[in-house]
Amino acid sequence: MRSHLLNETTADLYRRSVTEGVERVAAKLASTQRPHTGISVDELAPVINGIDLDKPLEDPAAVLDELEDVYLRDAVYFHHPRYLGHLNCPVVIPAVLGEAVLSAVNSSLDTWDQSIGGTLIERRLIDWTAQRIGLGPGADGVFTSGGSQSNFHALLLARDEACRIVMKQAMDEGRELTKAELLPKLRIFTSEASHFSVQKSAAMLGLGYEAVIAVPVDRSRRMDTAVLALELEECAAEGLFPMAVVATAGTTDFGSIDPLPEIARLAAEHSAWMHVDAAYGCGLLVSPTRRHLLDGIERADSVTVDYHKSFFQPVSSSAVLVRDRDTLRHATYHADYLNPRRMAEESIPNQVDKSIQTTRRFDALKLWMTLRVMGADGIGSLFDEVVDLAAAGWDLIDADPRFEVVVKPRISTLVFRYVPEGEVRGDLVDEANLHARKALFASGEAVVAGTRVDGDQYLKFTLLNPQTTTADIAAVLDLLASHAEQFLGESLAVHR
Repeated sequence: MRSHLLNETTADLYRRSVTEGVERVAAKLASTQRPHTGISVDELAPVINGIDLDKPLEDPAAVLDELEDVYLRDAVYFHHPRYLGHLNCPVVIPAVLGEAVLSAVNSSLDTWDQSIGGTLIERRLIDWTAQRIGLGPGADGVFTSGGSQSNFHALLLARDEACRIVMKQAMDEGRELTKAELLPKLRIFTSEASHFSVQKSAAMLGLGYEAVIAVPVDRSRRMDTAVLALELEECAAEGLFPMAVVATAGTTDFGSIDPLPEIARLAAEHSAWMHVDAAYGCGLLVSPTRRHLLDGIERADSVTVDYHKSFFQPVSSSAVLVRDRDTLRHATYHADYLNPRRMAEESIPNQVDKSIQTTRRFDALKLWMTLRVMGADGIGSLFDEVVDLAAAGWDLIDADPRFEVVVKPRISTLVFRYVPEGEVRGDLVDEANLHARKALFASGEAVVAGTRVDGDQYLKFTLLNPQTTTADIAAVLDLLASHAEQFLGESLAVHR
């Protein structure tokens, strides 16, 4: 069994095995005709469950043959131009090369003695991102597994900063206030269109879901700052503490960007931590033409970025950035066996000192390779292409009488729904849109997402592939309309 260990004696086997795997994937990418095959859970589950994991095939080629049947054939391929579903991007080749390198070397980015070079590369990329945001010379951050963890990390820091400040104020006034007494009084403000990880983070931080105040959005699906101002005032009047205001730069459903400058002003007035969830909109940081859409983000106390959304990186590649590196101490714990305090005193850079995770992949290498091959403008120009495509897609849908579209896209998301001619019950219209999405997915011809808007069922295009064209969008609209019309025809016939 030692023959399977990657080392100096098995380098040739490693080369042959990985090359064969790459050839299989390359052939699959070249021959893929649609985003997925349309296979169902009931069809695929018995195949996978029927494999005896206690009886290895031993031959890597045989395993790859089997993998074709249980994964490669039926995988959802995000590179296909008619994958218009979730926030999944096609990936750039330099990043995939980086993935191959980091997996083989297998550095762990928790301590310096496990990741020499890797630690410094990650830190350099954090500095580069902070500079792009404009957080200032005291900024810092760390790579994470994704936007949800980045948001959780930021709110952990916000919670402990709020506790530190409020408890100190109480002490200065001669009062004793414990953390246990304070936590139920902390509040987080975010738009009703923000990511659900804000609510989950509040629950995991011991604050409860009820600690999150959902602020209504305006007609452009941006946080209504007039309502935010009133909510912050009411919070103070009730003897509660505004722990944080979470602004979103690229909401999951609409791609909307909250009014960052005004939110920053209100947060500062109420001594609240300002966090910007730019997991989706971070691609604007490298846009040659649209960076101004993020004006105000430089005033944030923390920022979430997901390179694996709009920087065209493989999952996972995310980071949380903070304006004041000292606040990262709230996630620091010194373990004698790993990162004893003396290491910090000796200026040994251990990333675990500021990370929630301990063992971490060297995901930063993928972004490093991408920047060194393509440059920031190269990434940004790809993101600009999908933003342009979304604008053209809006024109297409808005002019099509079969559909209604909610709002002009700010980034690259379109929310719309099929609307039949004549008088049709609202519940049937909802069912027709839901059916159209499911039927399209089952066919394998395209993938679209769905959501609810004001209680009604809508469809969603998330455009992150520069290879997608308006012709692709038009073709998918025709397919959706056909499925919806067929459903309504059959439903109305039954009710007659």
